[in-house]
Amino acid sequence: MLGEIFEIIIYLFLAIGLFFNLLASLGLLRFPDVYTRLHAGTKCTTFGSIFICGSVFLLGLKMWIYDGDTNSSVLAIHTAVALIAILLTNPTGAHAIARAAHKSGVKPVGAVIDELDIKVNRNDNSKQVKLKKSKKPSKNKKTNEVKEEN
Repeated sequence: MLGEIFEIIIYLFLAIGLFFNLLASLGLLRFPDVYTRLHAGTKCTTFGSIFICGSVFLLGLKMWIYDGDTNSSVLAIHTAVALIAILLTNPTGAHAIARAAHKSGVKPVGAVIDELDIKVNRNDNSKQVKLKKSKKPSKNKKTNEVKEEN
């Protein structure tokens, strides 16, 4: 009885994981720019991978507990390690790709306000103002006259 419940949960997790991975592939095809494609590709595949790894983890536990197969515990441990790696690398990689796209000048489609661009411009302007204030007059070595630098 309990083994059948495990199987139902395993199949349910597989179906949910497959559904979210299919949504991610549709998002990659349908969304207009790199930022929304990254959103679909990382959010949906991470969520789908959680459920697929959960089903494999449960399958390993089921085979270890009910069938007495001690090698299945290795399957569960490897799946947990793989899930941790996915959870760490997916968001980090997406952030790096989005940052590189923004720095290379790729603009979001249909964006009204680009807050990151506003912050960058504001920082650049404040640096320019500081540079203008810090310039001091220099002496011309030939005539010993003081001239203002612009």
